[in-house]
Amino acid sequence: MNKTTPGNGAGRLARAGKERRSAVPRGKLGRPEGTNGNLRETILDAAEVTFADLGYAGTTLREVVQKANVTQALVSYYFGSKYGLFEEVFLRRGRKISEARLENLDALKRSGKPLLVRDIVLAFLTPTLSLRATPEGRAFIRLQARLHTEPPEISYKLRNEAYDASTKAYVAAFQAALPQLPARDVYWRVTLMVGAYMYAFSDTHRLEQLASGICNPDDSSEILAQISDFVTGGLNAPPSATPS
Repeated sequence: MNKTTPGNGAGRLARAGKERRSAVPRGKLGRPEGTNGNLRETILDAAEVTFADLGYAGTTLREVVQKANVTQALVSYYFGSKYGLFEEVFLRRGRKISEARLENLDALKRSGKPLLVRDIVLAFLTPTLSLRATPEGRAFIRLQARLHTEPPEISYKLRNEAYDASTKAYVAAFQAALPQLPARDVYWRVTLMVGAYMYAFSDTHRLEQLASGICNPDDSSEILAQISDFVTGGLNAPPSATPS
């Protein structure tokens, strides 16, 4: 009777099988059969709309799976868990917004011109406003606004990872452009700017109800002019009086 030895064909097949198994990361299943790279983006797009409409707690993976027309095994393969999926959805666009803001600010500084408050405001707002051109982008803006109402364990890490660096860079730019303002006022006004643009950009439909036929929130030029005037006026206001 022949015995299997390391040098024969059976031994080589055994070793090859072991190597293939070890190539799969521990704790993660191999990619399900019949998948392709585009499915990952399909899942992210479906999850983006679902999370934007229902929030993190209100969304189930089953709803995402049905919207994306994929299996739950595929979602688990790419993202591991609902939070892993939510994290990827948010950071996919959040990081790009932050990068675009930093590029805009760097372009202003390299221009050699004095930093004007309105120009800084426009540099901050335009990357997010551009997302309103597509349904997917609008969904992300709603998701971003919802993030501020999610529990801290869901929201703080993602918000900080996506936006801390760029927001702090803009605070510094506003401080340089508004040396008469104390740091307290600058931080307050930048935070209020963030709240104002999130409300204005996120399709609340409140303005259509209040001013039907007068204002057009779907006109990007109109919305940018109005919010930049509003925010620039607030930032340029005199230092706030300390409450007694």
